[in-house]
Amino acid sequence: MDIIKDILTFLADNVFGQVPILIGLITLAGLLLQRKRFEDTLAGALRATIGVVILFIGIEVFTGGLSSFQAVLANAMGTEPPKAERTLDQFLTAQGGTIALVITVAFLVHVLVVRLFPAARYLYLTGHLMFWISTVTVASLVTIAPDADQLTLVLCGAGFVAAYWTLQPLWMRPLMRKVMPDDRFGYAHTSSLAALVTGYVARPFGDREKHDTEKLKLPRQLSFFKDINVSTALVISVIMLIAVAFADKDVVTKLAAEMDPKLSPWVWGLLVGLRFAGGIAILLFGVRMFLAEIVPAFKGFSDRIIPGTRPALDAPTVFPVAPTAVMLGFVSATVVFLACLGVFAAAGWFTLAPPMIMLFFVAGAAGLFGNVVAGWRGAVIGGVISGLILAIGQAVTWGLFDKTAPELATLADPDWYAIAWLFKGLDPIIGGAAIWAVPVVALGATAATLLILGRREKAREAREAVEAMEAAEQEKAAGQEKAPEADGGGGKPAAGQNA
Repeated sequence: MDIIKDILTFLADNVFGQVPILIGLITLAGLLLQRKRFEDTLAGALRATIGVVILFIGIEVFTGGLSSFQAVLANAMGTEPPKAERTLDQFLTAQGGTIALVITVAFLVHVLVVRLFPAARYLYLTGHLMFWISTVTVASLVTIAPDADQLTLVLCGAGFVAAYWTLQPLWMRPLMRKVMPDDRFGYAHTSSLAALVTGYVARPFGDREKHDTEKLKLPRQLSFFKDINVSTALVISVIMLIAVAFADKDVVTKLAAEMDPKLSPWVWGLLVGLRFAGGIAILLFGVRMFLAEIVPAFKGFSDRIIPGTRPALDAPTVFPVAPTAVMLGFVSATVVFLACLGVFAAAGWFTLAPPMIMLFFVAGAAGLFGNVVAGWRGAVIGGVISGLILAIGQAVTWGLFDKTAPELATLADPDWYAIAWLFKGLDPIIGGAAIWAVPVVALGATAATLLILGRREKAREAREAVEAMEAAEQEKAAGQEKAPEADGGGGKPAAGQNA
């Protein structure tokens, strides 16, 4: 038993927990299954791996700026994060092994479900979120069943997580088809709740054709805003410099000294904005590089291992479709969140901590999906909804994790809040020994959903086949009617022809 546990933990830590390795191995296997030449297989696997590495380098560059941005904003607003008796580090120390086992077992169950049910369609491949969803799930289970042993937590958590990984790309599919009509890959990110709400709320506010963010006509003097790198650098730098102006000088000087002791705080603020823009540019380049390899390579799995399946990938994979919408969503979400921060602090409700990384990815994604529904208005609506979800969610969920890892409420995406409150709502029903109902209900509901979707898909295919057959028959009949006319009517030779 210990050997199996060690193997599963190793896979979780060194494969599923390392996104470049996971993507590289999947690309390698997909190309081998297609029997590509050795040099093409090796090069494709390495390009996919390097693309993911570049993506994460970009994330590191701009998240470093976001951390400074967050610290200065919080200081300028005169707020500090709430204190907690327990920390995330303590929780990971206590439950890290359990979380690793949940990731591995859940992925195996997820693969099995996708293989058994063709309607599942997508294989969830966002490695870092596989870790965080497992962490949130284990923390929620520990909250409602504090006496559960490790085996119970692993099996119950894995069943729920596998169900989430299977269903989440499916409920995002209608919106994703507007972004990616060819259905090359699915969306695997825990911002899906904000994106879904945005998609429904934005419907009455216009359409993409008229108001698409990428087709906005700007005055010649403002045309530089069409360059996403320029607009990002300008917007973030301006916000950063305003925050520097209102923040405590000692705090800003200390942060600036971490980059360069001789650096002026104003120049530091400008550099933070420029580094943010540079990080986004690097991120988008890495996305394009690894998508160019993983999508065609995944055809090997789709043809031979899991017929008809596609990869479900991280949020940045869709950002190149409408980068202006991404920035519009991020900026509007930041404004809304900061407004909530001031209101909550003044009312004495809660001291919010600006989660700049979550605001960028969640609101950026919601802005993009809002854009495909209602253009720039949808992008703004996506940002507003994301800002509200992240602000309210942080305030009401902090206490929910007070006995496990309260920081999860600050680091959270919208789906994390949904999972936490789902378990809290079910606590009176499934608390204690009844915790085993979690995987049973989750996987049972997943199977039922996939069976219904499968039947609908077969019915649709049958209907399309009948319509195609009827169209062919009508075309054939029309051709037969025209034939006599071509002969001059009644089959007689046309004028000028020999009898």
